[in-house]
Amino acid sequence: MPTIWRVFAPGSRAAMRNLPHPQGPLRRPLNINRRTFLQALASLTAAVGIFSPLTPLGAAMPTSAAGRPGARNLITDVPGLKVGVAQDSRVRTGATVILPDSPAIAAVDVRGGGPATRETDALGEDNLVQTVDALTFSGGSVYGLAAADGVAAWLGQQGKGYALRPAPGVPVSPIVPTACLYDLANGGDKNWQLTPPYRQLGIDAVGKAGLNFPLGTVGAGYGAMTGMGKLKGGLGSASIIAANGATVGALVAVNSLGAVVAPGTRAFWATPYEIDGEFGNGGAAALAQLRAQGEDWMEQEPQGGRKNTTLACIATDLALTRVELKRVAIMAQDGMARAIRPLHSPFDGDVVFALSTGQREVQGSRELAVLQIGALAADTLARAIARGVHAATPWPGSQVATWQTLGG
Repeated sequence: MPTIWRVFAPGSRAAMRNLPHPQGPLRRPLNINRRTFLQALASLTAAVGIFSPLTPLGAAMPTSAAGRPGARNLITDVPGLKVGVAQDSRVRTGATVILPDSPAIAAVDVRGGGPATRETDALGEDNLVQTVDALTFSGGSVYGLAAADGVAAWLGQQGKGYALRPAPGVPVSPIVPTACLYDLANGGDKNWQLTPPYRQLGIDAVGKAGLNFPLGTVGAGYGAMTGMGKLKGGLGSASIIAANGATVGALVAVNSLGAVVAPGTRAFWATPYEIDGEFGNGGAAALAQLRAQGEDWMEQEPQGGRKNTTLACIATDLALTRVELKRVAIMAQDGMARAIRPLHSPFDGDVVFALSTGQREVQGSRELAVLQIGALAADTLARAIARGVHAATPWPGSQVATWQTLGG
């Protein structure tokens, strides 16, 4: 008779009582035999891209469909998603909207010390509405939260939203969780008086939503900077296809206090995760420059507060629950740590959403499925961060430093 392993979430009531938890599959005991577990884990390591000891970091990824980016290498490789961007060059700000074809299950994990968010509490597993109609990222700090007003108005006009009491003349209530980054001090014209541009930017972005969108100095990444404000940030995205056919995508607006490149170089911290030269093809030369020592990132003391934030969304077509997506969002935060140094500071408002379009059913162990998607999410987010900065260009008429102009 095979050996049975019983694995519980540490500290859970199920672990103490040896009983299934009523709130879903993530909190139930995992009952699988040893052979099944090892076979599943072997498949998972292949899907995630764990290399043999003979494969150097930064080497080319396998050429099979599994472990490769999707056709666009964008979050829209996840079936059922579109993305729209809009920006205002005079104000030096913008907005990005992630628009699912149908209401999608989502979760969120907030780590930074200065977040600006809207309706993130609605994503709690115990709340009434279990799906979202769109996600919005915006510049503008607290002013940027108004981008969600525009997105909600657009969705409401289309009849998309939650209807507590469906009836003629009673508007639906679109669910649009939103997070904003700080770009108020980047030299743009912020003298907007009583009419900040963000509501209209939200309307423009959602109206342009499609499968293809640009990276770099666009959307919520238009006004973004990184590394103590020394290097242009931007909007980044990437995707990966797992061995089981599931797709994972990441979208990120990179506006971090921390640096995305090693001090004095052009080498991205995310270099070990690069696929096919997607952000500069640094290879072995870049890997050799990845040296981190003490406080080498802090050449000067940060001035002021709440001046940064990296906003990210992980998406998959695998049908995960909100509890499972929360774990994916938590695991994806590791991708930020692989690409940005330092991270989650008091000056940042770092937020990661996780979203499922639910178009592919989980086969086999749900716990291993969460492990697989979470691991892929972290690597994909690290790549998306580097891709956003790599694609960034200066604002019109400015001399701001970009990755393309860096020496070293």
